[in-house]
Amino acid sequence: MDLTIKQYADYCEAEVLALYESVGWTNYTRDPAMLRRAYAGSLAVMSAYDGERLIGLVRAAGDGASVLLVQDLLVRPERQRQGVGTALMRALLARCGAVYQIFLMTDDTPEHDAFYRSLGFTRAEELGVCTFTKTA
Repeated sequence: MDLTIKQYADYCEAEVLALYESVGWTNYTRDPAMLRRAYAGSLAVMSAYDGERLIGLVRAAGDGASVLLVQDLLVRPERQRQGVGTALMRALLARCGAVYQIFLMTDDTPEHDAFYRSLGFTRAEELGVCTFTKTA
């Protein structure tokens, strides 16, 4: 594997949609214009390439000082559990780690719990706080 982690600077809709499709995130693929706007408004986007092929992305929103929301972390299914997600998150944290609060929301599974704990994250309820969400 020829893994390269770098800032995702030039949005290529075809490769981004193919990546989201590969993990079944159809809420994004059904509305490419929304996804394009989301990327344009992102604070940071890091990418993982195997040669010329996009195999993963992590996207974050926030103000760059007090709050960062890790919005999307996705890795092609055939490349999961090979360190790609960890490398992407470490690159994002290296770039934005001085932010006071870093949040993310994910599926409540043992695998996700172990993964994010390995990167230094703590479940909100363990800090004596709760989270709220509102979706359209």
